[in-house]
Amino acid sequence: MFRPPFLARVAAGAAVYALEETRRLPTAAMNFPVTAISQLLQTSMHVQQFVTSLALKGDAVFERLGGAPAEQPEWATFDEDLPEEDPTPAARISRFDRYTVAEPPAANGNGHGAPTDTAAPIEETPSAAAEVVEPEVATRYDYPKMTLAQLRARLRMLTVEELDALLDYEQRTSARAPFITMLTNRIATVRAQ
Repeated sequence: MFRPPFLARVAAGAAVYALEETRRLPTAAMNFPVTAISQLLQTSMHVQQFVTSLALKGDAVFERLGGAPAEQPEWATFDEDLPEEDPTPAARISRFDRYTVAEPPAANGNGHGAPTDTAAPIEETPSAAAEVVEPEVATRYDYPKMTLAQLRARLRMLTVEELDALLDYEQRTSARAPFITMLTNRIATVRAQ
């Protein structure tokens, strides 16, 4: 087999390369702005990191030359600086859970009641909660500490009897309107099926 000279093979390879790159040109042209911006952002991040490392080295030099380390300003507080709080159940109840829409007053003498949409805080009555026996399903899922989203996630796993027990327990203890509404709606949905 005849083998062409080296320069002829290089020229043929260059021609094939140019043809391949010409075919990729539309895709490369569309990707060019994204690629250019990405490379620009990457370069700027490297520059910022380099400048920051220089500043840290400068801080170390000044610290060695004659300065005591700067104390933390009194206005700067961090999570580890704060005292530990006792995680009581009242602290875990969100503001949404503590408020409910007040019921409209009974109709007055002319048959019209004055509508009201003011929110009233639910007053906690520990003595009433102590008298209510927690159902097994509430104990199993730690229901008193459960958020509305956690309840929503578990609703499909519960039977009608368990839903009824939770609804009765909620009404006798916290009486949180969103929880009562969600349980009532789920019970209606399950019974309709």
